[in-house]
Amino acid sequence: MQINFKSTVVLSLAALSLSPFVLAQSDRGRFPPQVIFKGAGDHRNMMDQLGIRVAQFIKGRRLKFQGMEDKVSSLNNASERSEQDEAVRPVPRTDQNSMIAHKELLEKARKGRIDVYFLGDSITRRWGASDEQYRALLENWRLNFFGWNAANFGWGGDTTQNILWRLHNGELDHVNPKVIVLMAGTNNVGNNPPAGPDDPRVAEVTRGIKAILEFCRMKAPEATVVLMGITPRNDNIAVMPIINLINANIAKLADGKKIRYLNINDRLASKDDRLFEGMATDGLHLDVKGYQVWAEALKPILKELLGPPAKEDHAPPPTGDPSVRKQER
Repeated sequence: MQINFKSTVVLSLAALSLSPFVLAQSDRGRFPPQVIFKGAGDHRNMMDQLGIRVAQFIKGRRLKFQGMEDKVSSLNNASERSEQDEAVRPVPRTDQNSMIAHKELLEKARKGRIDVYFLGDSITRRWGASDEQYRALLENWRLNFFGWNAANFGWGGDTTQNILWRLHNGELDHVNPKVIVLMAGTNNVGNNPPAGPDDPRVAEVTRGIKAILEFCRMKAPEATVVLMGITPRNDNIAVMPIINLINANIAKLADGKKIRYLNINDRLASKDDRLFEGMATDGLHLDVKGYQVWAEALKPILKELLGPPAKEDHAPPPTGDPSVRKQER
């Protein structure tokens, strides 16, 4: 938010027409003794002194207003920085279920061997979850990634800020994966229609994903990050221009070596961004068919970086939604 500030000083010299006696009476406390005159004979000297005083007055006001303008400019810059900081500030999910899930993911990060680290929100999480309702998705996960020691660290509903918080709070510490597969940002976009040609979500998500990338590179400098484009949302197709702009931005973050950009949207949806039949369950979350498209795009990269999958797998067991387990008891 910008503050427009203009200050105008209007100084009336009508006082110059006042008699010396009136000036002496009205400004006795303001002007120094040498400016106070009692007789008309000193009128010219009085005018000279008054001119000096007026000039000093104007200069003082100018400095004062300049100081105020500097303060306003500082506030404007601070506001811009604050808005930018919001996009990259780690934010926890404070509900009990998410905190339990975070604890379980911390434990998961300490188990087994993890060569491929999947990071993201519910679109990532459901693929490798132990929840009964996603059994078919877990079977597809194992079919495609068994032997590559792949572990899933997605959590449903996470924004880029929430993912950053999980990373800042240990979920990647000492894991040292060889490959990180990252998909994030759809929950920042949501399903609200664009707010105009410069919708703030585009810049916000771009900065958030960049912050996640930088943290992953810091924690796992030897890993190659496969940065996924955000998949289509058909729960409100009006947001697709926002998603496409974000994807165009984050594609520029890849260097083709340690950060590789992978967009599978042309295999999930038509040119008008409408998902092909069977790709998603609700216009957002992928189904088995959609996940298989994702897997087919990933496997050549994994083979290049890791070689063919081994006959054994040492990844930690899959985790699920703690609230679902609680209901099943």
